Amino acid sequence: MLIAEIYKSIQGEGRRAGRPSVFVRASGCNLRCHFCDTPYTSWSPEGQDLAVDDVLARVDEWDCEEIVLTGGEPMLFAELIPLAKELKARGRQITIETAGTLYLPVVCDLMSISPKLSNSTPPAERHARWSRRHERTRHRPEIVARLTAEYDYQLKFVVDEPADCDEVAQYLGAFDSVDPAKVMLMPQGVDAAELAAKAPWVAERCEQQGWTYCPRLQINWFGPVRGT
Repeated sequence: MLIAEIYKSIQGEGRRAGRPSVFVRASGCNLRCHFCDTPYTSWSPEGQDLAVDDVLARVDEWDCEEIVLTGGEPMLFAELIPLAKELKARGRQITIETAGTLYLPVVCDLMSISPKLSNSTPPAERHARWSRRHERTRHRPEIVARLTAEYDYQLKFVVDEPADCDEVAQYLGAFDSVDPAKVMLMPQGVDAAELAAKAPWVAERCEQQGWTYCPRLQINWFGPVRGT
């Protein structure tokens, strides 16, 4: 599988925030979010083609229980199945970060699903082909329903303005059963000041709906840099 980077850092988002973790970042994505914070795995994918054994050897360089399999979109790669299985056999706690548009029968402890709202679609005047493809592909409720039924999960939504919260509520209304406590809203932004400016209304809406406010702590800790 094409791997952009493997590194140890601290999880900055979601239920496992604050935990030292090894991140295995696959390169390649079936979407093109205009605000993607890892364009080197989507718009301009780069990396090294590594066998599963090579990835395991790199991960084993760190004595770390938490492993995050992320991207890009890791569910693009069938190698994720044996990789996750072997990591679990070695006693690791596995989080898989996915947009929820693809399904693989993988082993994991937490399925971290980030469905893409309409605010993610790239502008048609700049990216006509990808705008159409992204809009056609980003919403796969049948995949999200299967993932939330089969795995312990969290649903993370990136919101850019208050109206996006209404879209989240509408999105969730299509499902028979979603635990509100597992729904997380993250403000969109690439620096601490931008995130802080949006935090009040995001946190307020989360309190109203019984959702969880999810700050992007890695931005505050390290800034928008690779390897974090």
